[in-house]
Amino acid sequence: MAASVRWYSTFWRWLGSSSRVSSDGYGAGHGQSLERPFGDADATALFSWSGATAHAPTRTEPGGTYGLDDYCTREWHRNIGAEIMGRNKFGPQRGPWENYEWEGWWGAEPPFGTPVFVLTHHVRPSIIRGATTFHFLDATPKEALAQALEAADGKDVRIGGGVATVREFLEADLIDQLHVAVAPVEFGHGERLWITPDELTDRFELERIPSPSGVTHHFFWRK
Repeated sequence: MAASVRWYSTFWRWLGSSSRVSSDGYGAGHGQSLERPFGDADATALFSWSGATAHAPTRTEPGGTYGLDDYCTREWHRNIGAEIMGRNKFGPQRGPWENYEWEGWWGAEPPFGTPVFVLTHHVRPSIIRGATTFHFLDATPKEALAQALEAADGKDVRIGGGVATVREFLEADLIDQLHVAVAPVEFGHGERLWITPDELTDRFELERIPSPSGVTHHFFWRK
């Protein structure tokens, strides 16, 4: 960021979050497993809009859409120096690690390209996968943020999810900007970010912008 100092940042850094939820506020269903990363919810609608864009990370051929969806896809990477995520986003295991064979969903070259801090009560040695290094922390949101800001080296920190981690940072009042893409599908149960986005308007300005893809992008920034 180059224009102003954000609320809970150090120097010119800001803390932001990007999430994708259903129209009834859920980011995942119940029963996450290796075969079902989002549990029993069909999460295709949460991601298909970005996969169709010209700058989708998974795109290997020319083509794709431009406009608002593509802008949000490109912004996902811009000026990010570190990421914080919860253990449930890193993998489906719970409790102590049985072994260290699992190294994330993303293969040899994860899309982050930065230090990633995984919040867990069961720490393990760091993992280097391509340009991404995963560090495992048993820490409060404030403590994790301090480490991520140092690692970001002047760039921004993204809270990448899942939903429970985004809620933790919102409850700790540590998020400056928030982007949530709301898909036109209902899950009815699972990991819920909100009942209504208006829950956050006591602290944040909110602008809703619908996209031709059917997704409505919600942009929040501090009042």
